[in-house]
Amino acid sequence: MLNKKIIVENLKTLIYALIIAVIIRSLFIQPFYIPSSSMEPNLLVGDRLFVTKYSYGYSKHSFPFSPPIFKDRILFNNPKRGDVVVFKTPADNRTDYIKRLIGLPGDRIQFIDSNLYINNIEVLKSKVSNNEIIFCGNRNLDVFKFEELLPNNKKYFSVYMKNFPYKNSDSFIVPENHYFFLGDNRDCSKDSRFLSSVGYVHRNNLVGKAQFIFFSSDRTKGSIFSFWKWNKSIRLDRFFKRID
Repeated sequence: MLNKKIIVENLKTLIYALIIAVIIRSLFIQPFYIPSSSMEPNLLVGDRLFVTKYSYGYSKHSFPFSPPIFKDRILFNNPKRGDVVVFKTPADNRTDYIKRLIGLPGDRIQFIDSNLYINNIEVLKSKVSNNEIIFCGNRNLDVFKFEELLPNNKKYFSVYMKNFPYKNSDSFIVPENHYFFLGDNRDCSKDSRFLSSVGYVHRNNLVGKAQFIFFSSDRTKGSIFSFWKWNKSIRLDRFFKRID
């Protein structure tokens, strides 16, 4: 009888803990892992970061498995140009992507001679480095590093391959209630430029705003479980780094 009571109490504790965890994850903050290099040099493969769920209000995608409990977004706050945002891809409404918000509803986005234009005005970029090496999948890319300045004075780093393969694009007109996203690693990012796979992102697909990195490890230098390699694999300088 005593053992049965202990089991029941343990199950209750476990259920309560799960409920609290779901509430925190759904309404407040959620951890994410960076699996690709599309946001280098600002986010690296192996970064683990916290995303605030309340930043833009809530939709069905704020909750695990995206239950159809809301038709629209509630308590909506407009995201700002330059925010680093986690969203569900429109292609399947299931896969999480993280990119930088470049285009707001009604904006015209276009690349001309490898330069980014917003509403026919060139986004100013200043070269920071001529000799940067970043990842693109399993390849190393030799790139130029720039500091870009958006119309709202938001600054961030971006990288472009030295031969600038992505020179000109169509003119993208961002629809109402949608947003246009780019990866900071411009020549190694599947983003809103690719209409069949990502394209324009509806506001209901926004999951949250990336705020800071809480842990980071370089898997090429050893597994996180190989504690004897932590001096090489753990990136202590990225712990609690704010995401700009």
